Amino acid sequence: MRGSRVLVLLAFVLVACDRNIEPFDPNEAVAKPDLSKIFPEGAERSGDGQALRGVMPEPEARGAEPPGAEGAPLAGSIRVSDELAERVPQGAVLFLIARSGGGGPPTAVRRIPGPSFPLDFEIGPDDRMLDAMPFVGPFQLTARIDADGNAMTKNPGDLQGEAAGSFAPGAEGIEIVIDEVL
Repeated sequence: MRGSRVLVLLAFVLVACDRNIEPFDPNEAVAKPDLSKIFPEGAERSGDGQALRGVMPEPEARGAEPPGAEGAPLAGSIRVSDELAERVPQGAVLFLIARSGGGGPPTAVRRIPGPSFPLDFEIGPDDRMLDAMPFVGPFQLTARIDADGNAMTKNPGDLQGEAAGSFAPGAEGIEIVIDEVL
């Protein structure tokens, strides 16, 4: 019974799989794709005509300020509450995160390996996740002590805290107290 299921499944895969995989031909000439099959007639008039024709914009002049770098850095200090001071693991990494709006991806992140507390910080346009993202507030700031050093994980035992309120670019004297165990 089990063998017949495997045969049926194998037959289905062989019949249904239509990937048109052809062997590699090292002598095949490289050619630009025919974009008329993807983009309808007149799509070049949408403002992206140069990109549709495969022409990339000129890189910005060296030394020019990248877009979105207009906000001044935020500055302050981070400390760990007395109750959690002994729980800071050796070799941990501190992630300082600035978010604008009600959530979503961070605007800026600063990774600080082997922090010692209290710690003075500054986070600004140079720490943005995307250069094109404007560094405009108001910002909510959080700090997380991460034992494994991976920003994508939040493991039990990691420590976290946040600043009270929200802050405009250029704000100073911000205090973050790490007072929560995940």
